[in-house]
Amino acid sequence: MKVGTLNEANRISWIEKTLRRIPKGYKILDAGAGQQQFKNFCSHLKYVSQDFAKYDGRGDKRGLQTKVWNNSNLDIVSDITSIPRPKASFDAILCTEVFEHLPDPISALKEFSRLLKKNGYLIITAPFCSLTHFSPYHFYSGFNRYFYETYLTKFGFKIIGIKTNGNFFEYLAQEIRRIPEVKRIYLRSFKRNILETTAHKITLHFLDRWTKKDNGSDELLCFGYHVFARKIK
Repeated sequence: MKVGTLNEANRISWIEKTLRRIPKGYKILDAGAGQQQFKNFCSHLKYVSQDFAKYDGRGDKRGLQTKVWNNSNLDIVSDITSIPRPKASFDAILCTEVFEHLPDPISALKEFSRLLKKNGYLIITAPFCSLTHFSPYHFYSGFNRYFYETYLTKFGFKIIGIKTNGNFFEYLAQEIRRIPEVKRIYLRSFKRNILETTAHKITLHFLDRWTKKDNGSDELLCFGYHVFARKIK
C-alpha cells in the first residue's frame, strides 16, 4: 500500500522527464540548488548552480530539519532575487522546492525573466501545502495554480504545462503516515497503543481505496504543482 508515499518520487520522475526536453548544450541555471540533487539529470546541459548558502541542516531547530546540508560546491552564492549574471544569460532555469523558502517569490520570478533568453525554458516545482521545514527559512506553506497563472503571465512567460502531484486523499495519507514521528517529538508522554495503530492502518487502507477512485480532488488539495513554461517576451 503506497498511498501517501509517492510525493518525492513523482516529483523526481517529472523533473527528470522535463529536463530531457531541454535541448542538448543549453545553459541551465539551477536556482536555489542546495545540494544540487538534480545535477546528474543535466548531464546534456551546461549546468550552473546558485543558492544563498545559509541553510546548514539545523536551522533554528524548529519544525522539520535535515540535520546535515552541504552547500560547498555552488557556482554562485547570492540572493535568488539578485543573481550576479547579465540579462539573458541562460537558456533554461530549474527551481525545485524553493519558493516556500523565499520571503519574496514574486521577485524571484521577475529575476528569472531577466536572466532567461527569449524562448528560454522555466521549470518550477513547489508545494501546494507544506509543514514547517528548513526554518527559519520557511515563509509560505505553498502555492496553487492561480499563483503561477497570474505571475508567470505578468513576467512574460507562457505555461506549457502545469501538473498536480497527488490528490486530497494522498496528501492526507502522507500526513497520517507522519503521525508516529510527530507524536514521538511533540507529545509529553508517548506509548504505543494497539487501538491507535489499528486505526492508523485502517485509515490508510480507506485512503488508498479512495485515491484509486478519485475524480479530481487534486483541485482541492495536493502535494504540489509542477510547472513548465517558456519566456515569450
